[in-house]
Amino acid sequence: MKTTGEVSTPQTRECPECGTAFAVHERYVGWCATCDWNVDPGAPDPERGRIATARRRMARRHGEQLAAEIAGSGGQAGPAALDAPTVLAYGISLLVHAVTVGLVVLAGLLIIGGWDTGVQPVLGALILVVVAALLPRPQRLPKHVPTLYRADAPRLFDLIDEVAAVVGTPGVHAVVVEPIANAAVTTYGFRNRRVLRLGLGLWEILSPQELVALLGHELGHFANGDVRSLHVTSGALRSLQHWYYFLVPATSATNVLTQLLRFLYFLPCWAFYGVIHLLDALTMRASQRAEYRADTCAARVGSTEAAVSLMDRMLLCDMVEPLLQRESVAAQVRGGAEGRAARDAAEEGLWERLGTRMGSVPEYEYERLRRVSARRGHSVDDTHPPTHLRRHCLASGVPYPAQVLCDDSRTKAVTAELAPARAELARHVMRDYAR
Repeated sequence: MKTTGEVSTPQTRECPECGTAFAVHERYVGWCATCDWNVDPGAPDPERGRIATARRRMARRHGEQLAAEIAGSGGQAGPAALDAPTVLAYGISLLVHAVTVGLVVLAGLLIIGGWDTGVQPVLGALILVVVAALLPRPQRLPKHVPTLYRADAPRLFDLIDEVAAVVGTPGVHAVVVEPIANAAVTTYGFRNRRVLRLGLGLWEILSPQELVALLGHELGHFANGDVRSLHVTSGALRSLQHWYYFLVPATSATNVLTQLLRFLYFLPCWAFYGVIHLLDALTMRASQRAEYRADTCAARVGSTEAAVSLMDRMLLCDMVEPLLQRESVAAQVRGGAEGRAARDAAEEGLWERLGTRMGSVPEYEYERLRRVSARRGHSVDDTHPPTHLRRHCLASGVPYPAQVLCDDSRTKAVTAELAPARAELARHVMRDYAR
């Protein structure tokens, strides 16, 4: 969890554009808050695929519209409603699943009814193989990272249960701990058990109340009825995306066979893309509303102040992975017995160093990141509203006090329960993250 680090006294220089003096630190970008000179010197955002680009554009548009509505309605998003787009999305999703079932039935008829021909069973088997490969399956718990159950971390699960009670939803069955700078909730298995995916890269840079706000946001997704997270629509979207990427040529070669395949796949490929885009259009607004409502859950549980500062911490997430990679590279270049001892020591203090480094980020760097976020439309992923709009809605909305408190004793108890997972993931990062 985040600790306060020391920042060396920055130097000052004059802005070449307006002459205003501003602070310069070797770790951070020097920029002018008066005229925004050098506020965003980084490379442009990397190019995304067609689906990701369309989703981000759509998410930004709906996010801006809903932010304006929230500002005009007292600072809170309205509840989810069974409107015409949602009903149509359900219908299209059921049709997608019906096509999948129809292919399975067709394959069975070809195998059973055309057994004497020798050709039809082969065709039916091929259809079954393709459908089986592209069919969405219930998610499984990952095996390469630690998974905690109630008996493993009772104090952590007590905290999750307390947050869930305030949000108005049951808790989770398992917590998957990962090294990434992110968090999410989902389900796994045929019984749809709930799981919290907890990234230490984010968890370790947050204050105790920000952790509570994070849990409130994630568990709020279970209470808000996001149409995109329901099994009917999410399963249909996964199926369509599998089919789309199956049909997109994996090579840019221009030989005769590739050109022929592109010609044959052109119409089916664009048909799947069109249905994906239509489902996105029908469900994106409801998904954006669910995100804003989850932010409100974060404020109600952890306090508005903690929820707002959580949005600022999210802007640091892009720094976490490069920092962990540098730690990994530095550990792997050490050799010999002394190198092994140094690596062991580096593993033990990895997460503390991450928290200290991120805890030392000065306010002027946060302000720069907020301005860059607004310029670039930063969002957590392709379906989230822009982060600066989420922060604005929280900061200008109802000021909620904290309903769940995480004091020092509770923080230490949860940290102790996470110690084995932290140690295992530190080894993973230091030994494998640079590969």
